[in-house]
Amino acid sequence: MRHLVFCSICCLTALLISSCNGTEPAPAAPSSAIRAVNEREIPSGTATLAIIHPQIITGDGETVISDGCVLIENDRISAVGPYGSIDLPADIETIDATGMTLVPGFVDAHFHLNRMDSLPTLFLQNGVTSVRDPGAWIEDFESERASGRPMPRLFLTGPHIDMFPPAYPTNSFVVRDALEARAAVQQFADQGASGIKIYFKSSLEIIRATCESAHAIGIPVTAHLEITDIYQAVDQGLDGIEHITSLGYNLVSPIEAENYKQAILHDTNARRLGRYRMWEHIDPNGAEATRLGRFLAEKGIFVCPTLDAFEYQPTPEQTDTLRLTAFERMLQYTRVLHELGVAVVVGSHGWVKYAAKDASFQHEMELLEKSGIPPLAILHAGTLLNARFLGIADRLGSIEAGKMADLVLVSGDPLQGITALRRVERVMLAGKWVDRK
Repeated sequence: MRHLVFCSICCLTALLISSCNGTEPAPAAPSSAIRAVNEREIPSGTATLAIIHPQIITGDGETVISDGCVLIENDRISAVGPYGSIDLPADIETIDATGMTLVPGFVDAHFHLNRMDSLPTLFLQNGVTSVRDPGAWIEDFESERASGRPMPRLFLTGPHIDMFPPAYPTNSFVVRDALEARAAVQQFADQGASGIKIYFKSSLEIIRATCESAHAIGIPVTAHLEITDIYQAVDQGLDGIEHITSLGYNLVSPIEAENYKQAILHDTNARRLGRYRMWEHIDPNGAEATRLGRFLAEKGIFVCPTLDAFEYQPTPEQTDTLRLTAFERMLQYTRVLHELGVAVVVGSHGWVKYAAKDASFQHEMELLEKSGIPPLAILHAGTLLNARFLGIADRLGSIEAGKMADLVLVSGDPLQGITALRRVERVMLAGKWVDRK
């Protein structure tokens, strides 16, 4: 398990990578390297107020307060507990949230802008207060940031690090060797990248060089693999894996895996149908699937399934049994990973086929519930666990005293069905209510 810690040596601060055993990554230590690129552009609240009588789901995966109270001062949470346990000033502004549930602001670990104007703002208005775009030029967000619209916290990686020919040329940065990979990491970090994304044509040597360089400056590395051996890739230092389909390579026979790899190296588009053909025959409860899940849990690897990117829904007129069966296997294996202790997190993939433009994050959580993961665990995955994945859990991701006041009020009880998270009533970012008009 990896997390970032600080050590002071001779008055200089050096970032180190530490490891520990267990099935859930430990909270990231405070890191000045991991900041949203628009941190200074987010207005902070300046009032003292209290939200009273909501059910509070703190985001830690365990704590639920049935009748709670949260005290907010400026941009921070100053106290949280059962109603009546916190002394409130007589003239304080209060928001009565009876019948509502208060949850941490959602953290989206896999968001894509996809050149859609206003998409970050729509996500914010629907409760997503932090997003990470793993694979776009940081410059792509300039027009959104200049628009004057309210923005979630933007944690960006810069373009994918890939080898030639890249799968997505406009979103990739091609490197030819380890030296170029190290230089790319430094280049994007200097621009404000708070993580690095590796794409699936990268060699193990490039993966290792990228991880070493990123960890040395205190930022995590995630990867879309798909044609790379997971065990070997993780041993190079990865912190996370994007897409459930990245795991298929290790869940089929070596012959099938090699055929799939060669087909994709010949034509990137071969994976469009090829991944469904692969997953149609994968046994989510088989010995190899269990072995891989236990390995990922032991190593503390975050897995962001982005199920909604591969979802298939039949229509009354047509059913593609191949895609339907394959997607069901993906759902089943996501549940298996969770049950084995893997840190399964939530990524919306931005806009997706079967969700409204502003609701793909909620849709992804609904797919996780469909896979068999309980709502409380899903909320943990979409808040504090994602904050740990991004390395920002020291100040975001849960409702705790001292943390930033990024909060969402929803009508009803998501513990009785995750769809309640669609009923967003109010969103707070840095202690200030978001205009949802």
